[in-house]
Amino acid sequence: MSLKIFKKHKIKNVNSFVEPDEIFLDSENLENFDSQQFEGRIEKQIHKKTVIFLGIFCVFFIGLFLIQLGRLQIQKGEAYLKRSENNTLTKQVIFADRGVIYDRNNVKLVWNEKGKDITAQATTTEIAKDFKMPTREYLSPGFSHILGYVSYPTQDKSGKFWQTEFIGINGLEKQYNDKIKGENGSKTVEIDATGKVQSENVVNSPKLGADLVTTLDSRIQKQLFLFIKGLAESRSFVGGAGVIMNAQNGEILTSVSFPEYNSKILSLGKDTKTIKNYFSDKRKVFMNRTISGLYTPGSVVKPFFALSALTEGIIDPSKQILSTGSISIQNPYFPDQTTVFKDWRVNGWTDMREAIAVSSDVYFYTIGGGYQGQKGLGIVNLGKYARMFGIGAGLTGIDLLGEKEGTIPSIEWKEENFPGDPWRIGNTYHTSIGQYGFQVTLMQMVRAVSALANNGKLVTPHYILGDTEKEKQFSIIDIKKENFDVVHEGMRQAVTYGTAIALDVPYVSVAAKTGTAQLGVLKNKVNSWVMGFFPYENPKYTFVIMMESGSSTNSTGASSVMRQLLDWMSVNTPEYFK
Repeated sequence: MSLKIFKKHKIKNVNSFVEPDEIFLDSENLENFDSQQFEGRIEKQIHKKTVIFLGIFCVFFIGLFLIQLGRLQIQKGEAYLKRSENNTLTKQVIFADRGVIYDRNNVKLVWNEKGKDITAQATTTEIAKDFKMPTREYLSPGFSHILGYVSYPTQDKSGKFWQTEFIGINGLEKQYNDKIKGENGSKTVEIDATGKVQSENVVNSPKLGADLVTTLDSRIQKQLFLFIKGLAESRSFVGGAGVIMNAQNGEILTSVSFPEYNSKILSLGKDTKTIKNYFSDKRKVFMNRTISGLYTPGSVVKPFFALSALTEGIIDPSKQILSTGSISIQNPYFPDQTTVFKDWRVNGWTDMREAIAVSSDVYFYTIGGGYQGQKGLGIVNLGKYARMFGIGAGLTGIDLLGEKEGTIPSIEWKEENFPGDPWRIGNTYHTSIGQYGFQVTLMQMVRAVSALANNGKLVTPHYILGDTEKEKQFSIIDIKKENFDVVHEGMRQAVTYGTAIALDVPYVSVAAKTGTAQLGVLKNKVNSWVMGFFPYENPKYTFVIMMESGSSTNSTGASSVMRQLLDWMSVNTPEYFK
């Protein structure tokens, strides 16, 4: 009996015995144990009540899950099946906003309007009604040929977009399309049988296109357009164009072409009647006259050929040549016949400065082709110096597509275009006053007069403010400054008493040269030109304005447009005259 009690107590003591080191370990953590990981502590068992509670909790939620699963799959399974069959998941484009285009003063020229529904131009499907994309808005009038227009994203009849981006079609919209177009995003959309959106989820967010800041001054641009438009419509000119450029770095302040199209109408493509009229308009609405129009320059080339004659040393600028109203050349094939080359008026004895000021044709016939012992430049040198200034040959490098090169008449050119007809001295005479086959663009002329104004730096015209790459692209024409000075003085005299006297204004000193280029066999139509620079003492800005194909009897031309603009600028933008 006592033995059993002993054994029982012995077993109990063994099971409950705690070693002394375990007591110390539990009461004080040793230095090498990590207390945060419970090292040096005696593990304790989880209480049975806790295990039971967790088990009941899990069973409860598993039960709820099974009940809901049964309800969805069994009780309402058929209804949800029909609903899922009628719903569709589609991937839709989130259209990126194109960059905004600004003028040099941060005035918006092109921007995006939110929330405009333009999908009707492509489709009328139910899905398409949920698509809304931004529309491009354009400052108007006067900017279309520079800014251009876009083609919008387009859908097929099923509502699927086969063109998912805005694409620049013309102008800066096209030239800088890759920069301003942005990157479209996408989203998944659940649409039910009635066309209603049940849910949507953005997969990729769109990336905004980069903005452009241009060199344009929108105030001057708009006003010049209105002046050109007004004169064209009141004096029956077919059209007109004008450019003002910084002569030092090639920044274009204004670049106007009239008539113009409406950029928004072309972008949307809905107004088919107006668009059809654009195509049928004989005035060539789509042509940017500043870079794509080729025009007979007339007398505006005379300052360049005066500079050429000085550089070649064929005449002293003070030597006078008599203009009695014409010169006569004996026909080498018919000695009894003479060919008469008329001046526009009797100018009397004129030196180089006065010849530029009054635009004496006889003087430039003489230094161009030679006459009565006075040596002329000849057609080869006329072409050489025209090319040197970028007139009638080559591209200016401007950042717009569609630029034309032009034509300088030459012996080779005549052989190609008039086979069997040899080059004649009369062809040289006419070339020396900007006639015959001479064809130039306004952008070539404003670039050339910039090199004339700044004593030989031929810059690259451009539309983006701070475009250092374009500003680094220039060449130097190696001509003596004193030769430039003579030509400058002649152009200043054209304003003080000569053909450009309309530009003799009190608030800024202007140097200029006018031109009247006769057109056609009957010569009853003319292009009216004026070009020049200001301020005269320190040339910074150059200008060229051309009114296209007006009546030869019209006494009002390009000079009147420039005078109107100068007067307007003196009040509204006087900073350009400082």
